[in-house]
Amino acid sequence: MHPSPRRPAAATSNPAMLLLLLCLGWAPPGWGWPRGSSRGAAGLPPNATTPISIMGLMPLSQSEEDQKSKIGRGVLPAVQLAMDQIRNESLLNPYFLDLRLYDTECDNAKGLKAFYDAIKYGPNHLMVFGGVCATVTSIIAESLKGWNLVQLSFAATTPELADKKKYPYFFRTVPSDNAVNPAILKLLKYYQWKRVGTLTQDVQRFSEVRNDLTGVLYGEDIEISDTESFSNDPCTSVKKLKGNDVRIILGQFDEEMAVKVFCCAYDEEMYGSKYQWIIPGWYENLWWESWINSSQCLSKNLLAAMEGYIGVDFEPLSSKVTKTISGRTPQQYEREYNAKRGDGQSSKFHGYAYDGIWVIAKTLQRAMKYLNATNKHQKIEDFNYTNHKLGKIFLDAMNETNFFGVTGQVVFRNGERMGTIKFTQFQERKEVKVGEYNAVADTLEIINNSIRFQGLEPPKDKTIIQEELRKISLPLYSILSALTILGMIMASAFLFFNIKNRNQKLIKMSSPYMNNLIILGGMLSYASIFLFGLDGSFVSEKTFETLCTVRTWILTVGYTTAFGAMFAKTWRVHAIFKNVKMKKKPDPAGRDISIRPILEHCENTHMTIWLGIVYAYKGLLMLFGCFLAWETRNVSIPALNDSKYIGMSVYNVGIMCIIGAAVSFLTRDQPNVQFCIVALVIIFCSTITLCLVFVPKLITLRTNPDAATQNRRFQFTQNQKKEDSKTSTSVTSVNQASTSRLEGLQSENHRLRMKITELDKDLEEVTMQLQDTPEKTTYIKQNHYQDLNDILSIRNFTDSKDGEKAILKNHLDQNPPAQWGSSDPSRTNKDPIEDINSPEHIQRRLSLQLPILHHAYLPSIGGVDASCASPCVSPSASPRHRHVPPSFRVMVSGL
Repeated sequence: MHPSPRRPAAATSNPAMLLLLLCLGWAPPGWGWPRGSSRGAAGLPPNATTPISIMGLMPLSQSEEDQKSKIGRGVLPAVQLAMDQIRNESLLNPYFLDLRLYDTECDNAKGLKAFYDAIKYGPNHLMVFGGVCATVTSIIAESLKGWNLVQLSFAATTPELADKKKYPYFFRTVPSDNAVNPAILKLLKYYQWKRVGTLTQDVQRFSEVRNDLTGVLYGEDIEISDTESFSNDPCTSVKKLKGNDVRIILGQFDEEMAVKVFCCAYDEEMYGSKYQWIIPGWYENLWWESWINSSQCLSKNLLAAMEGYIGVDFEPLSSKVTKTISGRTPQQYEREYNAKRGDGQSSKFHGYAYDGIWVIAKTLQRAMKYLNATNKHQKIEDFNYTNHKLGKIFLDAMNETNFFGVTGQVVFRNGERMGTIKFTQFQERKEVKVGEYNAVADTLEIINNSIRFQGLEPPKDKTIIQEELRKISLPLYSILSALTILGMIMASAFLFFNIKNRNQKLIKMSSPYMNNLIILGGMLSYASIFLFGLDGSFVSEKTFETLCTVRTWILTVGYTTAFGAMFAKTWRVHAIFKNVKMKKKPDPAGRDISIRPILEHCENTHMTIWLGIVYAYKGLLMLFGCFLAWETRNVSIPALNDSKYIGMSVYNVGIMCIIGAAVSFLTRDQPNVQFCIVALVIIFCSTITLCLVFVPKLITLRTNPDAATQNRRFQFTQNQKKEDSKTSTSVTSVNQASTSRLEGLQSENHRLRMKITELDKDLEEVTMQLQDTPEKTTYIKQNHYQDLNDILSIRNFTDSKDGEKAILKNHLDQNPPAQWGSSDPSRTNKDPIEDINSPEHIQRRLSLQLPILHHAYLPSIGGVDASCASPCVSPSASPRHRHVPPSFRVMVSGL
């Protein structure tokens, strides 16, 4: 008995279907034929006597809920038509096709059992025809190589079966799901859509198509700007697509999810003239009606969002009015098919099943011709599952298939059908065919401009950006250039002044070579302003790239030159200030359109690293310079007559550089503002620095040319003060510019000098006349007591340092003037006048007090240096500034 899968008793309820199944070789349970007998041979030509068994694997159950079984039952009329036409044309004489059908029920276990039962109990099947369910088909196709069987499917579209390493003996007449991707690419290019997004249901079938699409679009100048996937709720993904301004959406999802997607699209207003949805086109007719109740939106809202979507699917039948291999046009075949099936189930795969039977017949015909030409003793009926030679002949013959069928040109490329892809558009609640893509010729045909867009033109793939180059204003550039020219003229004048007067004491003591470097750095900084203002509106793109490098280097070198010179001068002041011993050092050296402004920036491959290095080392240099300027803020050294101004310049450059760099970075999108700020910062820094360095010199040389020769020595006064366990040293000098104070000190010095001289003479006269008598002692008390107090009051005019004042004050406090005329109570009974107020006693006190007063006073009026240890010799004083050897003679010299 011929083995056959079980089927419901309802299989016999349709006499026409039962007769068709019997003709194809399928038998219900309880029915049997002798093994190896031929079926479906009625009406055979007299010379067609040898059957060629073909194993047919497909779901055939009568369950109305099983959509896959509908496919199997729907293709049977097409298969019968093909077999009848092949027999009538005696294509395989003396053979005829004997198709034996086995119901897989779309179940892996039952499908495998049917396959092995057919091999074990049936005749030697030369090929396998069928394969509808992806899981059953993949399992069987993977084992075909071991049986030398070639399989041809008409309905398995899963992309997984395209792997020829895993399924080398598998072919299909229907294009795979991935076959739509080249067609989508062609459509995108046709409408010049270069930016798309994908929305994929998280199912393997759809993910595989999406991954293949990514590979197809890669390198085709089409950007996938966003890739979104979802499992159940697509609204989040739809919202992300809108946020990324995706206008062309390529969707991969089933009918149930399609309803949810378009509901979300309606809520997000992602429909209409600005958007285009491209989705699978294999949905059933009126597919949305089955799932509308499961969604949250109204039917009218769903239809509004669906309006205009484009569906992509393989073409069931060719639209060309061309005779096929059977001698019939696709339209004639369709009429015959409809007549054959009657009221039975239809399937969109029937054309591929029809062409599949013709593929098997043509393959066997080529194999027969090959055997007749090479080995006449071997026949195709000699095939068995261990005959690898015949199996290889069938495989090669299948790869050579090339004819025009009812589904178009039938050609295989690596086992994949190069078929025709159709485009349909949802227009007014129905799908309308609008174009087709021929995979063999790689051509796209739009049918009479039948695609309707809801706008005046196809949607744009993104918001149209009209680029507008932001240019630097010509008036602004002219104004800042004029200011820059003035600054350069001023710098040139300073340079001329500095060189001409380089031998003048005032200029020579301020390091003229360093001043030249400051001027040079300022002029380079000025020059960079002209280059910063040149953009695409003034120069070409190539020239602009060159200027990017040139202007950066000019500004960098200018900054380094000017600030480096100021830093050197500040360091010199700091070094002198810290060295109180004053060691001399040499000088150092309406529609969907948006306007997007286009900005020109100077960039390079390692811009971040470059800026980091420049900002780091120049920033540290600048901070250290500011630190030195702060440390020497109270220092005024006449020999370095611009030390304070240099410090101010350092502050100026440091603060302005920080402000300029920060504001320039924040205004990169506003070229006019950025250029204005950069230019003003450079002009301000350079101008202020040059003015601080040279304007005081100009004024001094004009008003007081001899100022440089006055008081050229370094003069210091030192105060030591302890505060918070820290000692600070302060060095000050007489201010040469204070003419009025100088005159006052000279006048006071002269007066005091005359006073001391008179007192000196009076005391000498008193000493010569003194005798040991009470009357003379009384005379001294009465006539000279006030004079002695006047001598002691000189200390109120001194301007010595605190240490020296403390010594003087301590000495006077221990010997106050009031005691000069008083007596010791302990010596009341003795001779107090002779013991205390004797001339010897007065002479001894004056010999100690006057030199101390003289030593404390002289430094404040420009005489003896305060650092001198002896009141008799001053290292810094001229010979006429020294004391006279007699203890009473004190000479105070003028300046």
